Amino acid sequence: MTTALLSVSDKTGIVDFARALHQRGIKLLSTGGTARLLADNGLPVTEVAEVTGFPEMLDGRVKTLHPRIHGGLLARRDMPEHMAALKAHGIATIDLLVINLYPFAQATARPDCTLEDAIENIDIGGPAMLRAAAKNWPDVGVVIDPTDYAQVLGELDAGGLTRKTKFGLARKVYAHTAAYDGMITNYLSALDAGAEDKPSAVPARAEYPGIYTLQLEKTQDLRYGENPHQSAAFYRERQPAPGTLAGWTQLQGKELSFNNIADADAAWECVKTFDAPACVIVKHANPCGVAVGGTATEAYTKALKTDTTSAFGGIVAFNQPLDVATVEAMVAAKQFVEVLIAPSVTPDARELLAKKQNLRLLEVPLSRQGNALEFKRIGGGMLLQSADAKNVAASELRIVTTLQPTHEQMQDLLFAWKVAKFVKSNAIVYCAGGMTLGVGAGQMSRVDSSRIASIKAENAGLSLQRSAVASDAFFPFRDGLDVVIDAGASCVIQPGGSMRDQEVIDAANERGIAMVFTGTRHFRH
Repeated sequence: MTTALLSVSDKTGIVDFARALHQRGIKLLSTGGTARLLADNGLPVTEVAEVTGFPEMLDGRVKTLHPRIHGGLLARRDMPEHMAALKAHGIATIDLLVINLYPFAQATARPDCTLEDAIENIDIGGPAMLRAAAKNWPDVGVVIDPTDYAQVLGELDAGGLTRKTKFGLARKVYAHTAAYDGMITNYLSALDAGAEDKPSAVPARAEYPGIYTLQLEKTQDLRYGENPHQSAAFYRERQPAPGTLAGWTQLQGKELSFNNIADADAAWECVKTFDAPACVIVKHANPCGVAVGGTATEAYTKALKTDTTSAFGGIVAFNQPLDVATVEAMVAAKQFVEVLIAPSVTPDARELLAKKQNLRLLEVPLSRQGNALEFKRIGGGMLLQSADAKNVAASELRIVTTLQPTHEQMQDLLFAWKVAKFVKSNAIVYCAGGMTLGVGAGQMSRVDSSRIASIKAENAGLSLQRSAVASDAFFPFRDGLDVVIDAGASCVIQPGGSMRDQEVIDAANERGIAMVFTGTRHFRH
């Protein structure tokens, strides 16, 4: 390796890397700001313009698009005719290319970014060189990520970049340029009609672009999918939103399965919506026990009471550090747990859990953030929607009955409403004292969900007297309301919006309960 070309917008570590290359006898070529930075730090660097014989042109739009650059990158060293052509035209080989692209994402994320600004942040020469070098990977090393600098230097000291490393770097390049082009496509196809006529203005953007490109990176193959006859793999976004499950660290246990990951996501998304110490137990994508308490231990004990039968083999998530006291409570309960999730696990708790070798233990950084968009695959297409991030506050509720809910009832109603958002429709949730009492999920009839939830509570030996009930969508008739009142509910929270709202309100007044409307529905399919 004799010559390296460096041209980066992300200057992280570039001076030290270039110095290390120089110390190893590698000639440095560079452009623009990178060349000035290296020269300012005392490194001998040759401007690309000296190689091409042309200065940078058109405000920097043209500087590396030249045969003396692309010939040096694309010539196959194992083909005599290629090397003869280089010699005939006085072109030297370039053995290492270090580039990252114009910051298009950062530019277009600015609220004042005009179409003209966006266009000027579309890199042309960079992707062209990257693709050229990656195509000729057996002869050229190509680096786009500063985190790869150390590995490159280590292999150079060991005798040169291996074929495995060069091929891996090339694959990384094509993924990077594909994502870059996809990002540009997403932006341009989201612009409203007529944006091209006002390039100096900040263009309006549609919430959903005309073409949506998404890039995912495979994290691991899974043993199988939802069922053993289905194959599966887990893919992660390149930059997952902070606090989402994709950022997990597995501390112990067997590999996660397809269903483990899906259920763990449901549990984690639910538990992190609570401010107080909370525990969520999920089985088959539905919460079967949710509670808040003064401690994680208290929250777990209450959550487990809801449905000990369904909790067997479930996913348990906490929004607090997992400590020894909570683990001891789980051991005492003899609950079989598939996956245990918490923001952190104390050393003593880890030591105690280590005895359960098959238990999958995950740490996930806690953040209230979540995915901005949700996706659902259908035959031949994809549904995209904004995430259901709405959490109704007490000030947004509309009391529609003569009877006003007490402060305690209002707290139970808000708790029940938070839980209902994560229960499959039709959802009915009975709660009291910061814990679920009965959960009815996924039924075609809201009346059936109401009955199932009360049966669950009865089976668990829990009284529904004076309970609060949440319904994820409106009661279309009074029959569903009568069922929950007959079971013991004293107050109800629901969206409202039915043609028969007045009939349901009249029924609530007749039966002497308090009812509030949220104005927000939480269907979950």
